[in-house]
Amino acid sequence: MATDVVMPQMGESIAEGTIVRWFKKVGDSVDRDEPLFEISTDKVDAEIPSPDAGVVIEIRANEGETVPVNSVVAVIGRAGDQPSVSSQIQAAVSVPAASEARVRVQPVDSVLAPDARSTAEVIRQRSSPLVRRIAKEHNIELSRIQGTGISGRVTKDDILKVVGAGSPLAEARSSSSSEASSAIDTSSTGRGLAGRTVPMSVMRRKIAEHMVLSRKTSAHVHTVFEVSFGQIARLRQAKKAEYERAGGKLTYLTFIIKAAVDALRDVPVINASLDGGNVVYHRDINVGIAVALDWGLIVPVVKDADTKTLLGLSQAVADLAARARAKQLKSEEVSGGTFTITNPGATGALFGMPIISQPQVAILGVGTVEKRAVVIDDAIGISPMAYLTLGYDHRVVDGAVADEFMSRMKHALEHWDPNQV
Repeated sequence: MATDVVMPQMGESIAEGTIVRWFKKVGDSVDRDEPLFEISTDKVDAEIPSPDAGVVIEIRANEGETVPVNSVVAVIGRAGDQPSVSSQIQAAVSVPAASEARVRVQPVDSVLAPDARSTAEVIRQRSSPLVRRIAKEHNIELSRIQGTGISGRVTKDDILKVVGAGSPLAEARSSSSSEASSAIDTSSTGRGLAGRTVPMSVMRRKIAEHMVLSRKTSAHVHTVFEVSFGQIARLRQAKKAEYERAGGKLTYLTFIIKAAVDALRDVPVINASLDGGNVVYHRDINVGIAVALDWGLIVPVVKDADTKTLLGLSQAVADLAARARAKQLKSEEVSGGTFTITNPGATGALFGMPIISQPQVAILGVGTVEKRAVVIDDAIGISPMAYLTLGYDHRVVDGAVADEFMSRMKHALEHWDPNQV
């Protein structure tokens, strides 16, 4: 009996994924849980294992093609099964490049539904926040678009096709944009200069979309606190080897995560999110840790961080970071975050002004820990110091609340109880 291979849902808000590459071709044998193909989504790049052992008898999605979640992208058969005719034809032709695979634009008349649906139906219509934002910016009624996704879902490609080709507003905007661009000196844009031009990766495009969306959505404000890590440095030196033997790494970041978790429990509005006109105060504390990759950025989530010890946090972070770089994260490990920590100090930055991860209301930026001359008991001394930056959404979080959160973190880090290591 053949087994369908479907596009997995890598996160609760993910509606589609892009096939980056196939590790197997039609006719190849594959073992259960052996990497079969690689995908890229809004949240993660991941290698997807085969759900069964057998032979690849059909591949339905090309490299570079974006398909809805739960769509069948391949079929695994038993040894001796013959590939389907369509798969044989597909294997015989060259796989189109990502840019070619995505430029299969339907006529606008076929995308726009002839009859507008009721407001209630529009509300019920499934679409991502990004799609709704694009529609709002261009004054396009989602109810008039016939979605190509599952159950008529309007995908990002659907709305962009309408914006780029069919919307009267889009045509007007395109006209004005063309006039403006014709007046721009191409030397100022970089076009025509010597160099190399490459398309943005799927992950890079998703990061760009989310960052621009967040800046447009949240009223970003930042507060910066300087923190002494003298006590933490002494405790790390004493316990670092012990943690390594237990499979963890006692880094400065580990202490910072623990201090943040404790402060989130005391200042719950920082652990909230905004849902329309409602503030959602989360019961769970799930901390996303930004991990820099050679090909982008990913934020795996430490679930129920408030239930973990310092050792448990260090083990969880080490495990998630290693599997993020190996593209082995599961969908539930990159979703459900309630607060995010990013660490630009790992590469020497004094501090950063991080952008909030939607729909969260705050993000913590960690600067580099370095020795500085400071005043200690009315005398000049040397201590390891760092700047911690809290970016917060002023629509929900007031400055006094943000500073209270940071003050609690600062006190915990500077006066850490040795018995809690």
